[in-house]
Amino acid sequence: MRGNRTTVSCALALVLTLGGTLTGCGGEGGGGSGGKVTLRFTWWGNPDRAARTEQAVKLFEKRHPDIDISTSFAGFDTYKAKLATQAAGGDAPDVMQLDYRQINQYSTSGILLDLGKHPELRTAEIDKRLLATGVVKGKRYAIPVARNTETVAYDAALWRAAGVPEPTLDWTWDDWADAMLKLSKSKAKAVKGQAGSTDPGQSEDIFEVWLRGRGKSLYTHGGTRLGFTADDLTRYWEWCTKLRKEGSVAPAEVTTQMDGSVETTALGLRKAVSSFNWDSAASGYQAIVGEGVRLAALPVDSSGRRGQYYKSSMFYGASAKTAHPKEAARFIDFLLNDPEAGAILGASRGIPANGSLRERVLPKLGGFDKVVFDFQKQFEGKLDAPPKAPPKGDASLQTTFQRDYDQVSYERMSPREAAEEYITEAKAELRQ
Repeated sequence: MRGNRTTVSCALALVLTLGGTLTGCGGEGGGGSGGKVTLRFTWWGNPDRAARTEQAVKLFEKRHPDIDISTSFAGFDTYKAKLATQAAGGDAPDVMQLDYRQINQYSTSGILLDLGKHPELRTAEIDKRLLATGVVKGKRYAIPVARNTETVAYDAALWRAAGVPEPTLDWTWDDWADAMLKLSKSKAKAVKGQAGSTDPGQSEDIFEVWLRGRGKSLYTHGGTRLGFTADDLTRYWEWCTKLRKEGSVAPAEVTTQMDGSVETTALGLRKAVSSFNWDSAASGYQAIVGEGVRLAALPVDSSGRRGQYYKSSMFYGASAKTAHPKEAARFIDFLLNDPEAGAILGASRGIPANGSLRERVLPKLGGFDKVVFDFQKQFEGKLDAPPKAPPKGDASLQTTFQRDYDQVSYERMSPREAAEEYITEAKAELRQ
């Protein structure tokens, strides 16, 4: 799972159809015309998220005729690269969607506005544990939009055709591995030739859950040190290698195609019966799998410890160079706190982080939004607090993690060699 998010190739065409194009400059050139203020707003996502967002933007513009919102979106990997280029050139959008791995990077580089100084943006109803993940050195640079959690998305019809018992809330990693092997060995016509799952070896996100189940973490000491050793990573990649060699998970040539969209995961390519993803992104599988897509909890450790956690699915931030900080804060407030906006956006970015809005929106949820809500509901009171935003170097370390595992999956390096190389590079990135 590269990036943890979903898009499709027709994304740009949809935005153009909706009239949302990226125009103008960031802070310096956001003056608009005819006395109007123009704010650039960018995000990553799929067409469903885009359609809902455009509808909410139109509502905001109707209520605020003095403000125009110029919109743009892309798949996560493309979005991440473009935003990095814009930020480096001093042309970050006025309002931007952020992954929590970007917060430290952009806040410490002076790119993000301190939103804590703007009373136009209310945070009283935001989940406090999630709200804390957008704070860096005492300043609130990012506000959580919604919460999501990792899931095993699977084709229930194929699972049943293979005669394999469906996942339970407390299944272990051993249970999961056993199920993946049985799925991959199934002789059922509908399943034959497919692996059980996407290979988890390339995903730092899944590795983190695996680690947390063992009482460890990706980072310690406020994000300045790695929370695991080369032995831990070697053990993980050796386990993934065994799964890959026995055919339980997708082969290297499938894994290396993944670009952050659901379409390029093993399940999206119909090369596997299941894939790991974030629950808010899993709606994208419906267009491929149909109504049979289901969500299962990530496995627990053999001790019963659950590494899964509620994560801020994404954040909103504003450019430190925006010429219109009050308007930017007002727009973010609208997206996060307005009941009508909440009804439009639903769970397209995850279950709302705003508690009051969540209570208003949830009874009206339908379709896959309801699937996500029911999936999350079973974890209430069972998940540990989310980790704080990762250190500045983590964004590049995600790519390093994937690259090093590619070497393992193509058998160019052993799990031990790749793990030691990753640890060396990670320490250099973190300047340990």
